[in-house]
Amino acid sequence: MADRILIVDDEKIIRESIAFILKKEGFVVGEAVNGKLAHEKLQNEPFDLVISDLEMPEMNGIELLDKVMQLNPQSLMIIITAFGSLDTAISALRKGASDYILKPVEFDELMVKVRRLLDHRHLLLENQLLRRELQQEFDFSNLVGQSPSMQRVFEMIRTVAPTDGTVLITGKSGTGKELVARAIHFNSRRAEKPLIAVNCGAISETLFESELFGHKKGSFTGAISDKAGYFKAADTGTLLLDEISETPLSLQVKLLRALEQREIIPVGSVSAIPVDVRIIASTNRNLRKEVEGGRFREDLFYRLNVVELSLPSLAERREDIPLIVEHFVNKFRMLLRKNVKGVENDVMQALTEHEWKGEIRELENIIERGVIFAKGEFVTLEDLPELLTSISPQASIAIDSSLEQALSQFEKGHITDVLRRHKFDKEKTAEVLKISLPTLYRRIKDLGITE
Repeated sequence: MADRILIVDDEKIIRESIAFILKKEGFVVGEAVNGKLAHEKLQNEPFDLVISDLEMPEMNGIELLDKVMQLNPQSLMIIITAFGSLDTAISALRKGASDYILKPVEFDELMVKVRRLLDHRHLLLENQLLRRELQQEFDFSNLVGQSPSMQRVFEMIRTVAPTDGTVLITGKSGTGKELVARAIHFNSRRAEKPLIAVNCGAISETLFESELFGHKKGSFTGAISDKAGYFKAADTGTLLLDEISETPLSLQVKLLRALEQREIIPVGSVSAIPVDVRIIASTNRNLRKEVEGGRFREDLFYRLNVVELSLPSLAERREDIPLIVEHFVNKFRMLLRKNVKGVENDVMQALTEHEWKGEIRELENIIERGVIFAKGEFVTLEDLPELLTSISPQASIAIDSSLEQALSQFEKGHITDVLRRHKFDKEKTAEVLKISLPTLYRRIKDLGITE
């Protein structure tokens, strides 16, 4: 869609000449003979840029600028001025004008200014759109769970996110610690500011200080220029220190100082630089045991552990696995452009009973593979790795169970599977099982099946 530009000038030849040039360049152009008419036009039609003369009857360029800024503070406006009114043009810039151009108007110069401003505006709009998409990607929609343990996690995120409090996220690898950190950031007042994630375990000890705090040119071999460092890059935003337990013990005191003093000293410098950074740390280790073992400073631990947010493993919230599976199926159906609606009941049982050593990350990979190999609308056991296909409805039945116990357990599992497939529609389930509805209700009660 072509950009819309409004030309405001009481001199007809200037107004029409600029309009003619802009129309030839493909812009949609509107005209107004003074500021008052331009203001009325702006209230009824959207324009991306206003080009206005300073001296006009009824409402001059400065007065129009005030009105434009009231309508939309992000508006673009170029002021046309004579050399003698240059001071007024500079005053207009201070009030929010985007640029100015001197009379007589050089059309080539004007076009350069117009394209530069509109290109910059497009970049800003794209950036805002990308930020909104990023916020949607890392809001609560990616944190799936109805279990009591996950509801507690959600409640803690809602409580701590609006504050600037330091948060320590703990949990096994693959439980979604970075997703939680991003949810905290994108639901905080710093959401529009940078979020810098640093894997402390991926930085060599010799470069750790430089990577975090930056360095000055010539401070060590290879320092051919100044470097800002992660703390400075995250200024006014959030710094995620992932796997904080991997921080070298010799450098933990410098990290503690940066957190307490809210300032950093780059390598090779003697001057401290103030930084405004919110800290979120994460670890898959027990930091208390690391402190007891002398591998982590106690004072740094207490500085980080203002709010501890512990993520449950999948083993602690197996009731969430069907929801997580549905979430990943929807995700990969769109990404891979496959017409997959879900997973078969025996697949869901296999996924629910599996011991997920790699936690949610492993489950996500399994679902991605299943969607890739699915031939129909549902992922089947054939689409899963061999490790999972060996699980059957009888797998959970103890080997020393009596025949009556085994049959009862198998019956409970089968009826539950059919109920789930048909969203607990009792009439449909009874029809599939080829039993009467009263018999189904009796078996549900006797076997202790619940929704």
